[in-house]
Formats: sequence, structure tokens, C-alpha cells
Amino acid sequence: MLVQETSKLKEDILRLKKEKDVVILAHNYQIPSVQDVADFTGDSLGLSRQAAKVDQKTILFCGVHFMAETASIISPQKKVLIPDLEAGCSLSDSITLDELKNWKKQHPGAIAVGYVNTTAEIKSELDYCCTSSNAVNVVKSIPENKEILFLPDMFLGSYVAKMTGRKNMRIWAGECHVHAGITPDDITKKIDSLKEAEFLIHPECSCTTPMMYDFATGSFEDRPVSILSTEGMLNHAKNSKAKNYVVATETGILYRMKQQNPNKTFIPASEKAECQYMKMNTLEKVYDSLVEDKYEVKVPKDIADKARLAINRMLKIS
Repeated sequence: MLVQETSKLKEDILRLKKEKDVVILAHNYQIPSVQDVADFTGDSLGLSRQAAKVDQKTILFCGVHFMAETASIISPQKKVLIPDLEAGCSLSDSITLDELKNWKKQHPGAIAVGYVNTTAEIKSELDYCCTSSNAVNVVKSIPENKEILFLPDMFLGSYVAKMTGRKNMRIWAGECHVHAGITPDDITKKIDSLKEAEFLIHPECSCTTPMMYDFATGSFEDRPVSILSTEGMLNHAKNSKAKNYVVATETGILYRMKQQNPNKTFIPASEKAECQYMKMNTLEKVYDSLVEDKYEVKVPKDIADKARLAINRMLKIS
């Protein structure tokens, strides 16, 4: 898209959202031009909570489908739109409702803890939701004699089991294809080439498991390492005195990091860590969504009410 066309489209979007009283939310992994027109940028749960506070009755969620569902669950009285209905999530797709129900039947009495990166149907079968930033605290809040079914991310699950010392956690073998693609080899190559950098690593990354013992102590080969959620990474980068960072998560976050810290350098752990689903939302689709009120994401009331219980239990802990 030409610069002039992009500028005009941004102007039209900013005008339309005011005229139609719409709040635009953009996940940290969205393309820069979409982040530019958003009222709020952040992680999925933080954005949904923010949307519940604002006066606007329509939410345009620039993210993937489960995020729009979560916003609908938290704000059932509001209309939630998504620019592209096909914007899915490989991690969310890694467990089905039938698979979860069968797993629960095999472990009667177990507590089901699920990552927020799941469908509304999955959330409705959970006892607790969690995010990457509070998963450890959620698991710690559950009595130690209770068996836990943790889903769907196996790398986050392994990290939580290590940090809590929990021996009775069963972990679903799901993964985010983007984070699973960031390997220990990617990290070690960056360690060898960037001598002064701090490492910020998302717990969904496959590199966390073989390096877990070192990461848990806050260093790896004498280099400072922090395992953080996306918002945790942003906050750490703002507050740290370090000038150089290697960031192990989806590359879209680098745009916001550089905006907030223009005098610091941010390098992706893997240049290939790009989610094609997140990049499906374009300025043209945002504009079309505003003009035509598409595409609305609704969660049936019975599913939303059950899912909201798991989310609210999590919020009380975090």
C-alpha cells in the first residue's frame, strides 16, 4: 500500500470510529499500521478488561478469534467485531471440546486450568483460566493434593510445573506454532553474537523447556534472562537500564517496544517468529469492519456464563 493511501485510510478509520462510537483494540502482535489506529494496544486479556471499562458500546478487536470471544464474555452487553473471521490460533485449535471432556472423564476430581488462549467452549469447561503472567499464581492457589489438568500449551505447562514444584500436573501436548519454532539453538546463537543483551522470553517458547533450570534462576550462561508475558516484556524494557534486548516472542511486539524505548535496541530471537493469523487483520479490513459492522462475534449466553466463572476465578487471584 502506498504511503499516501495508508495515511488516507488511517484518517478515515479515525474519523469513522468517532462517528460510530467504536473503541479499537489491537493486540501487541498486530501489524504496525493497525496498532497506529488503535485506542488501546496490549495483551488479549488486558484489552478485554480495558474494553469493559470504556463507554463505547461497540468493540473492534484487532486480534484473533478467541480474543474477540473473551471480550464478548467479559462485556456481554457490547457488540464485538473482528476484522477477519478467519484469524484463528494454532494453540487454541490444539484441543477440542470433546478432547477436553474425555480428558476430564479420565481424571475425575481433577482441577482443569486453561490458558486464556482457548475458545469460549473450552473456557466453559474449565475451573480456572490463566494467562502467561499469572499461571504460576493460579496453580499455587489450588490445594496441593488436587490433581491439575493444564491446557493447552505444553511449554507454559512445563514452566509452571517447574516454578511451582507441582508433581500432580498433567499437561496437554498443545503448542503455538510460532513460539514452538523459537528453539534453544536460536537463543544460543544470539547469546554468542550479542554480548551485552538482556533476554526476554515468553513461556510458550519451546526453548524454555531444555533451558528451564538456568532460566528459573534468572540467568543463562551468566546473561540476564526474564521469562515474561508480552505486557511483562514491555514493562521490563521500560524499567530496565539495559540498552539491548533479545526478544523471544512473535515479532509484532518489537514495534511497540521501539516506540516506547527509542534509545534502546530490540532484536528478535528468531526473525521467523511471525503469526500469519495475527497479520490477517489489515487497515482495509479494519475500515470495512467499521463501515459494514462486520464481523460480529457472539458467544451463546450459556457458554459465556460458564466461561465467565473460570475467568473471574482467575481475576480474583491475579
